[in-house]
Amino acid sequence: MVGLRLQSLVPVNFCSRPSAPPVTQLRPPPSVPLCPGSSLVAWLRRRFRPWGPTDMAAATTAFSFSFASSSSSALLRPGLAPLRRWRALTGPAPRAACSASSSPCSADSDEATVISGTKLANQVLQEVQRDVESWISVGNKRPHLTVVLVGDNPASHIYVRNKIKAAAAVGISSEIIVRPKDISEEELLDLTVQLNKDSRVSGLLVQLPLPDHIDERRVCNAIAPEKDVDGFHIMNIGRLCLDQPSIIPATAAAVWEIIKRTGIPTFGKNVVVAGRSKNVGMPISMLLHTDGEHERPGGDATVTITHRYTPKEQLKIHTQLADIVIVAAGVPKLITTDMVKEGAAVIDVGINHIHDPLTGKTKLVGDVDFEEVKKKAGFITPVPGGVGPMTVAMLLKNTLLVAKKLIY
Repeated sequence: MVGLRLQSLVPVNFCSRPSAPPVTQLRPPPSVPLCPGSSLVAWLRRRFRPWGPTDMAAATTAFSFSFASSSSSALLRPGLAPLRRWRALTGPAPRAACSASSSPCSADSDEATVISGTKLANQVLQEVQRDVESWISVGNKRPHLTVVLVGDNPASHIYVRNKIKAAAAVGISSEIIVRPKDISEEELLDLTVQLNKDSRVSGLLVQLPLPDHIDERRVCNAIAPEKDVDGFHIMNIGRLCLDQPSIIPATAAAVWEIIKRTGIPTFGKNVVVAGRSKNVGMPISMLLHTDGEHERPGGDATVTITHRYTPKEQLKIHTQLADIVIVAAGVPKLITTDMVKEGAAVIDVGINHIHDPLTGKTKLVGDVDFEEVKKKAGFITPVPGGVGPMTVAMLLKNTLLVAKKLIY
């Protein structure tokens, strides 16, 4: 089978560590009256629905303290510090979180805010497009993405087409190099070396999965680290684990970006990551648990990683304690409503094709029982329309990053 070469050219820390002590440790002196109005208390109850009772009480205390009499600067100053910390921990105001949702927010709604990954991805793509135009306007070469596609896996072909289409929309030139599924490992490695040397290629990726006779790790390590837009090279994974600036795998970067842009707090929170794959679960865990003051800031969360050998009853124990549940296990309806605590954020990375008995057709679902869990969660991502679009956007952000040589 003859290889095909298709080309398209288009001209065209939120998680900082607050220095003040936690608001839960602060109490106003007896001389300061607690006098928030009833409307303020009601607003706080709506605003902190995803939080527990202790956090709610602490936030109310901090707000009351900050509104104490201004006649004494000694009393006013300590009230501002917990308020600043409270703002840092909670992230954007409710309206900012609502803007990223696919359904309107309501104070009376008992359902979760559904996070639209499509809307957030469009924000990122607009930012990338502006940066590409700015980069080219000062005389730099247009970023170019090359994708090597092996075999005839239908899902892989769909993913690659989506990447190429999005690249064209932001002004990144791109090409697909198609090779038959019976290509030898050595032939694929030789092709990778040639593309590494091609100065025209800014970013390079080999679409996974590969046929069984090819060692995926060897292929990922054959890509030059400075062109590795997938972030799968051992050097990029190593830098990620050491909290150094690195090219972050696109799906993990997508989850991290969704959390930040939605304003979901991570500092000191409990997170469960269901899935330990080296391309998704592991990098997500690294991003969320590492120090927010390191060279590559992390989320300062307490992260528990579960996997296929974690008994279901143990998984349930962990998820019921989690403020954030991230599922990347590839098991439909793995997470059910009884496994999620009230107000938790649920990020569904699962991609499963199942038979729909109502329509008789195949449909795409995640790892979460979406319709039931959204009645209990604080935030939730849908499938499709959640992490998927954001992953493509972060891949193109990585492509611009390597073109500008900001890491290596």
